[in-house]
Amino acid sequence: MGWMLRHPAVVAVEVGWRWFFGIPFLLLCWKRLEHIFAVLTPQDSGLSNVDPSNPWLAAEGLSRALVQYVPLIKHELHWIVPAAALAWIVISSVGRNLALKLAEPHLPFRLSSMLPLQTVWLVLFGGICWGWFQSVSWAASTHFSSGSEPDLIGFSIWLIFLSLGFFTLWALVGWIVSVAPVLMVLENRSAPSALTETMKLGKPFTSELFEIGMVMGIVNLALIVVAMVLSAAPLPFSDQLGGAALHVVWAGATVFYLIAHDYFQIVRLKCFIQFWRIFRGQPGSRGR
Repeated sequence: MGWMLRHPAVVAVEVGWRWFFGIPFLLLCWKRLEHIFAVLTPQDSGLSNVDPSNPWLAAEGLSRALVQYVPLIKHELHWIVPAAALAWIVISSVGRNLALKLAEPHLPFRLSSMLPLQTVWLVLFGGICWGWFQSVSWAASTHFSSGSEPDLIGFSIWLIFLSLGFFTLWALVGWIVSVAPVLMVLENRSAPSALTETMKLGKPFTSELFEIGMVMGIVNLALIVVAMVLSAAPLPFSDQLGGAALHVVWAGATVFYLIAHDYFQIVRLKCFIQFWRIFRGQPGSRGR
């Protein structure tokens, strides 16, 4: 962390490539959402009649409205998801190469080999997100069956359990696709060879990577909690501050979380390089 603070350019590159993708992507989603609302207005779907003062009735109203929007959303996702995935793979590959190059100037720039590794990362991350969504959908269907009283407490327990479980799963396996680019450039490997080699790093090295993954997961949870606290802090003074001030605070808390998250991602990358030097030798070595 101290090294990163002394080299802000590396952090700037990591934050830059993520925002270079994220901002246009969010703007695109907003524009397509406006198009969906133009086709099916909130008044026609009943969305404008949702009463936010009653969370339970609001949830029912949102559910009924969402059913009507699902076909329109699916139609948009059919082209947004592939386009966004392709853009993310290319942009993240360039950004990750630049970050590695700034962190270790002697490393080569290997865009063609980084592309398949970032693709594997995206597929694994998407698979875990899909598994979480399917599991939560199962919990909702079993606790909110029609004709019977909804089991809100039971659903909440499953929601917390499944969310923490899949979050921990990503922390445990995510390092495999995150350390592969480091092995690729440090040991001059191909993308398939780097992925295969992550399974043969040895217990000492692997245990350190597991530890980094778990620590980064805990740090990410802590950042989410801090951002939530920052967002909730001005609520007791909402009458004096006004809605505009609250929006500024919420935007600031969101930006704080995103930058801090990106910072710790590049810290983890630097840790991978340091542990590689400890367990597998100096740059240019193929390892033991």
